[in-house]
Amino acid sequence: MIKEMKIPSPGESITEVEIATWLVESGDYVTLDQPIAEIDSDKATLELPAEFAGTIELLVEEETAVKVGQVVCKIDTSAKAPEGAKSVAAKEEVTEEPKAAPAKVEKTAAVANAAANATPLAKEMMKQNNVSSVKVSGSGSGGRITKADIDAYLTAGVAGGAIQGWGGTRENSSKKMSMLRRKVAQRLVAVKSETAMLTTFNEVDMKPIMDLRKKYKVKFKESHGVNLGFMSFFTKACTESLRLFPAVNSMIDGDQMISYDYADVAIAVSSPKGLMVPVVRNAEQMSLAEIEADIKRLAIKARDGKLSIDEMTGGTFTITNGGVFGSMLSTPILNPPQSAILGMHNIVERPVAIEGKVEIRPIMYLALSYDHRIIDGKESVSFLYKVKEMLENPTKMIFGGKEPYEVLLGL
Repeated sequence: MIKEMKIPSPGESITEVEIATWLVESGDYVTLDQPIAEIDSDKATLELPAEFAGTIELLVEEETAVKVGQVVCKIDTSAKAPEGAKSVAAKEEVTEEPKAAPAKVEKTAAVANAAANATPLAKEMMKQNNVSSVKVSGSGSGGRITKADIDAYLTAGVAGGAIQGWGGTRENSSKKMSMLRRKVAQRLVAVKSETAMLTTFNEVDMKPIMDLRKKYKVKFKESHGVNLGFMSFFTKACTESLRLFPAVNSMIDGDQMISYDYADVAIAVSSPKGLMVPVVRNAEQMSLAEIEADIKRLAIKARDGKLSIDEMTGGTFTITNGGVFGSMLSTPILNPPQSAILGMHNIVERPVAIEGKVEIRPIMYLALSYDHRIIDGKESVSFLYKVKEMLENPTKMIFGGKEPYEVLLGL
């Protein structure tokens, strides 16, 4: 029996999506719930699982916009799986097996179509790095190209032929932006034209945090099963500061100013699809270990392309860390409809004055971009200074922004 598969609704208010990548080909045998495609909405990239088992026929080309409810493929459920054959692997395992030496694959028709014989993550890496599939030998099952194969090719350097696109040919290339990228572009332009965005800066002496991490990182990992990173300290410092300056945790809705008694902190993370901003819910109630665990969980899902729309919507404040890419200073752009975003940067040893003496300290520059329509300069500067104060004196994060003796004395 021939069954039709329609595009399900990815979320409220979404009426159109785009077929980003088919993970199978017409004629392949697919199993129930096997991911068969990646679809882009204006909010996230999601997987489309097979609703039936059988032989699939694709009806829509990649990079084609389709309406929610539109038929995109047919599955012949009467077909039986080829004896001894395995269904097409749609996703690479998170934990890869130790990579064997790449097998020498003969130039057959299968190799000529090597781009299709690659895992989704490997395909994305080939696109991002302009790597031709015919240059890479696949070490996976049936000569399938894996992430490890692309990594090996890229790290081979000039001797391995990994330099692409710089041959002096004067050629250029063009590709359509994904629906997600187009929507992000629209939103960022809207931020610049529809908000009164301003940025204030400060610097933080990271020595107290670094000393604390050095002293407790091993015990922290043993006790909680996660690493003690910088992001949990920054998140906790921000939630305490948001409590003291609620306007920074507010948004504009028409002529209304909406404030929240909770902090859903969006954390910008890098993924093969680009920058994603998943949300840590109720971060104000979390311990450092809980924050680290949730950030790790969301980062893994972002890397594997498994973040849901719900996990990327509804944040009240955003933190972005350009420092991991070497940024010294930047003016982060607002994440609408939020009214503020904190930008972290790289840590550099700089000469600073400490009690009248010059010392070398690990310094990070911080930037807070905010919507001046509802956040005044006094509030923005005070918020950022409070974040700095807590990071330079971590005990204040434990005692609600106060010194221990102030708590003891009821001050």
